[in-house]
Amino acid sequence: MHPLDTPIWNSLHGGWAALAQGDAQAVRLDPDHGPFAATATASAQDMDALATLMPQEGETWLLGRDALAPPPAGTQVVRTAMLAQMIAERPVEVGEEEPDWQELDEADAPDMLALALLTRPGPFRARTHRLGRFIGVREGGRLVAMAGERMRMPGFAEISGVCTHPDHRGRGLAGQLMRRIMQRMQACGETPFLHAYASHDRTIALYRTLGFAVRAQLPMIVLAKG
Repeated sequence: MHPLDTPIWNSLHGGWAALAQGDAQAVRLDPDHGPFAATATASAQDMDALATLMPQEGETWLLGRDALAPPPAGTQVVRTAMLAQMIAERPVEVGEEEPDWQELDEADAPDMLALALLTRPGPFRARTHRLGRFIGVREGGRLVAMAGERMRMPGFAEISGVCTHPDHRGRGLAGQLMRRIMQRMQACGETPFLHAYASHDRTIALYRTLGFAVRAQLPMIVLAKG
């Protein structure tokens, strides 16, 4: 099995280990950082163990084989989707006209959350910005674009939180920020990867121009207590 076939499980036992909650059957990410959870084998027993970790309010996101298993008793399906998992194995070059980007830190957290809630690049919680390095572009004091890191396991790191304010789209800001993040990952010996909705042809085409190729399609399911 490829490590990216179960990216949530491997991240929770890799780069996210300090934030993992659970046991040998099921684990979840600290909910202030994100809604992700995974099981060891997706067996009925593992799924029942996962149900005990799910919060009473809010969503739990599963990916890959966990998304194909019957949901545990006491839960309901909020939505499902198919994701295209893409990796970039070739060296990436940063464009000559790079935007004036900056490292984002704790002081930027409110603006990062506000931009993510406006543009909805994926689940973004109050402490998601602590999962990895984030960089962004500010204009007139306002954060208008950002990109960062999320899942991480030996040899692989995920690009996530990529978004641009609607008033500043069409300038290539997100792509340039992604290239900078990718370059740093590759310099650390990590292969960049990301997830996009498989039905979003234009998004996938854009990521191809940055050097990504589809590795696999993984099912996703969002559950809630109910």
